[in-house]
Amino acid sequence: MKFGMQKVGDDEYRIEKTARPGMRVPVTIYANETLIAKMETDRTIDQAVNVAHLPGIEKHAIVLPDGHEGYGFPIGGVAATNFENGVISPGGVGYDINCGVRLIRTNLTVVETRPKLSALVKEMYRSVPSGLGNVGALNLSTQQLDSVLAEGVKWAISNGYGKTSDLEFCEENGTMKHSDPSKVSGEAKKRGAKSLGTLGSGNHFLEVETINRIFDREAARKFGISEEDRVCVLMHTGSRGLGHQVCSDYLKIIDAGSANFKIDLPDRELACAPAGSREAENYRLAMGSALNYAWTNRQIITHRVRKAFERVFQKSESDLGMDLVYDVAHNICKVEEHEVDPDNPTKKSKVFVHRKGATRAFPKGSDAIPIEYRSVGQPVLIPGSMGTASWVLLGQEKSLKLSFGSTAHGAGRMMSRGAAIRTYPYEAVKKDLESKGIALESASRKGVAEEAPGAYKDVDMVVDVSDRVGIGTKVVRLTPMAVVKG
Repeated sequence: MKFGMQKVGDDEYRIEKTARPGMRVPVTIYANETLIAKMETDRTIDQAVNVAHLPGIEKHAIVLPDGHEGYGFPIGGVAATNFENGVISPGGVGYDINCGVRLIRTNLTVVETRPKLSALVKEMYRSVPSGLGNVGALNLSTQQLDSVLAEGVKWAISNGYGKTSDLEFCEENGTMKHSDPSKVSGEAKKRGAKSLGTLGSGNHFLEVETINRIFDREAARKFGISEEDRVCVLMHTGSRGLGHQVCSDYLKIIDAGSANFKIDLPDRELACAPAGSREAENYRLAMGSALNYAWTNRQIITHRVRKAFERVFQKSESDLGMDLVYDVAHNICKVEEHEVDPDNPTKKSKVFVHRKGATRAFPKGSDAIPIEYRSVGQPVLIPGSMGTASWVLLGQEKSLKLSFGSTAHGAGRMMSRGAAIRTYPYEAVKKDLESKGIALESASRKGVAEEAPGAYKDVDMVVDVSDRVGIGTKVVRLTPMAVVKG
């Protein structure tokens, strides 16, 4: 195995910090043999070893079971750096800042929904702009956009897009306070001004789901998803072109200042700035603004989805029970306190937790999760690939010790988009979905081929590893009835 990697548990592998000169911490990988074998075919492991070189990195660099090659950091990677003498790396967050997932429950059954499914998916497709274009998006003034970047979901609620209770069930209540619109470039704002309320392309989607199987009845009751065959809506999208531009801008800024930082790294894609530096702080403030944009984007889409359901079922969203279960971010860097010293396990230190394609998974009792859920723990939303299962997991105490309160964010790609197009023609994918009773609306035939289920790992396998390790345990398995793709 690469770098002398050793299996140290049923679903845990380790690379010691002596594997390569310059490593400051070991690498821990949570995976089974099948997932490890896939990681070794691309740069996932190499990138994790590179991350272990970051100044101020604490305890270990982590690869989660959905890990695959990314930019700088592997996707499905977690790293915590010291708040005082560590660094912040835009590559540890990624281009789609706050790409995340939101789950909305309903009181509809499959039997009630199936006869109207075709009309529903078409109405959702009309209501929520998708793809790379901006037709149908909100057209914001500069002042309005700055308010979105500063206030997040609060702006959406105050402008009639949703209800106050939605705030309670978003990570950070849908507003990252550490933000500053003035740190977001004019080009990023230009890209964001006409994209709010759009789904985007790539692996972003809207899905009508049904509760397929319940594993944890107590948690499922708390989350309001405790009856099989009930219908839910799952969405996956992020900060669109604005977030991408923020990442691009600050990678250039930080890379340009790297000579002054005197940080020696094995991969230029890990470009980072020292904690407290002007470059690091400005990036954090711009990233916070992009986080707020993404949460607001999902909130606008939520409002439009609720209205689509109202039109199709001729009932109010209240009568349909369309309440928000939770909204979690995947690509984010946050200041948190964690145990990092094995010789003093009760002491907590302030760190920058980089989650790149990783989901926060906090346990019961945490004041960072909704009051209503604190007796059980945080909902963790794991979307599958198009046409496959998705999951609701539960954050656990063990995740704080093993993964800085994190677990997987999805299935993780098995093949490149180009390979998927060559392997899975659009018509074959569409026919396969139809054979399973899954309705499809998409802005792009190519996009459907790129996101074919076979292009991804088995999400059930990824979840099994998370569950066995104890960094996110099974609550509910969801299966799709309809898919809207960008």
